[in-house]
Amino acid sequence: MDQIEFFDIQSPCQRVCETDKQGYCIKCYRSREERFKWLSYSDAEKQEVLRLCKQRAQRRRYLLAQQRQQQITEPKTQIELNF
Repeated sequence: MDQIEFFDIQSPCQRVCETDKQGYCIKCYRSREERFKWLSYSDAEKQEVLRLCKQRAQRRRYLLAQQRQQQITEPKTQIELNF
């Protein structure tokens, strides 16, 4: 038996439409196509997009944490100035 949906699935839009190098919004993590087609998607499609967005957000947080860790552990090189 299907569960009855009482409310529409809200858009994850944060009103900051900037994209990263991969073409995903930096705030809601949707692709351009997902943003443009949101209103025409069924509830099941919207839920799938939200699942993908959550996955993308987790991946971005993981990569940022790796970059920060790498910056901390890398030995700092000193620049020598020859005058």
